[in-house]
Amino acid sequence: MSQLSEGTEVLLVLSMILFAGFVMTRLTNTLNLPKVSGYILAGILIGPYGLNLIPVDIIGHMGFVSDMALAFIAFGVGKFFKKEVLLRTGKKIIIITVFEALTAGVLVTLAVKVLFGLDWDFALILGAIATATAPASTMMTINQYKAKGEFVDTLLQIVALDDVVCLLAFSVVAALARGHAAGAVAMSDVVMPIVYNLLALVLGFFCGYFLSRLLIPARSKDNRLILAIAMLLGISGICAAADISPLLSCMVFGAAYINLTRDKKLYRQINNFTPPVMSVFFIVSGMNLDIRALTTVGTIGVTYFIVRIIGKYLGTYVSCLITGTSREIRSYMGLALIPQAGVAIGLAFLGQRMLPVETGNLMLTIILSSSVLYEMVGPVCAKLSLFLSGAIPMGRNMDDMSGEGEESETEEEGTEDAEEDSTGESDESDTEDTGIVGEINEMSGGVEDFEEFDIEEEVVPEKAKKGEKNKKRRKKK
Repeated sequence: MSQLSEGTEVLLVLSMILFAGFVMTRLTNTLNLPKVSGYILAGILIGPYGLNLIPVDIIGHMGFVSDMALAFIAFGVGKFFKKEVLLRTGKKIIIITVFEALTAGVLVTLAVKVLFGLDWDFALILGAIATATAPASTMMTINQYKAKGEFVDTLLQIVALDDVVCLLAFSVVAALARGHAAGAVAMSDVVMPIVYNLLALVLGFFCGYFLSRLLIPARSKDNRLILAIAMLLGISGICAAADISPLLSCMVFGAAYINLTRDKKLYRQINNFTPPVMSVFFIVSGMNLDIRALTTVGTIGVTYFIVRIIGKYLGTYVSCLITGTSREIRSYMGLALIPQAGVAIGLAFLGQRMLPVETGNLMLTIILSSSVLYEMVGPVCAKLSLFLSGAIPMGRNMDDMSGEGEESETEEEGTEDAEEDSTGESDESDTEDTGIVGEINEMSGGVEDFEEFDIEEEVVPEKAKKGEKNKKRRKKK
């Protein structure tokens, strides 16, 4: 590709990435593996350490995809932070999240320090990164198998808060590491990262309020989408300039908007825009893994991989006992918190720059290699936890695993929404948003399939819903 212009190279690379992801997910479907696993494998296959179809310099220029994907993910997760839900379940969720995250972080820190004698800076940074959970792969797994219920509601809130805990923990640990390298820890080094993240929260709330005022009912669907995406990209750019993650700000952005407007259609519109972005995000993550480096990680990487899983499960189980949650949540929630990718990889690159070259490269290799393994094992464990907890509807399970039958379901949903709109419930037809075919639903990392229910409401069986709608139609006639 050396004779082509840079713009042409990027276009061809993006096309190749999307095609590779599509083909690989067809193969993983036959093995009943989640889509995320297929994307990671596709990245490894076409990347510089596989078939070397993608130039390394092009991969280096695609870091913005990660920020975009995390922004969309966080905005979608923010939808589930409704005020009434937080007032009812917030205390339990906070206790479970903080306990499971810090348990994993502390166990990893102690294991690395005690077993291998590495310095505290390395151990603390690795422990802080261990607290993170990948919201994208978790939500994609939920979306693919159309999981619903109390277990899913709790999982979504824990995953959303998990990265909040991770980012705050990393900010404190990073400040300590910088201070140790300078010979002293200044209070400003600890306080300023926290201040920047608090300002990011304020920015997210302000954007949510501003967007709620801009998106008046007369605004066209196209302009609604343009304004929302413009704000998301703006937040990401501001956060990148301040050297902080856009997760917190975009999450508050989504939470503020849903609480101020109760407008679910915007999330659905954005969700239609995101599938290619999410696909590229996971595939690029796979391309960043140097398979040869797995041999150099050795026992440290294996220890990190195993101890983090133990910490997540143990922390979740104990905190669920303390808060008195149901047996299903207590027994299976830990399995759903194994995935780790985007946030951890981003923080690993930051941590690499804070450490000496040798230990910094070791940390990056550990996180990249373990993230791929987590993304291979994690979605499978998440699917298992959803199945064992009863969150996956039994009637849909086999269809969703094989990738069949989704198109008819989504077309049916589009028809039902169109009927609701025709009764005067909405001035705009939403059939384009809800009638999206099964392939988009499978690939999406967003929250489209959750539009059927709210997490504060009891899920009504599908047949009962249809029966109620038929009764209403007969009464009107």
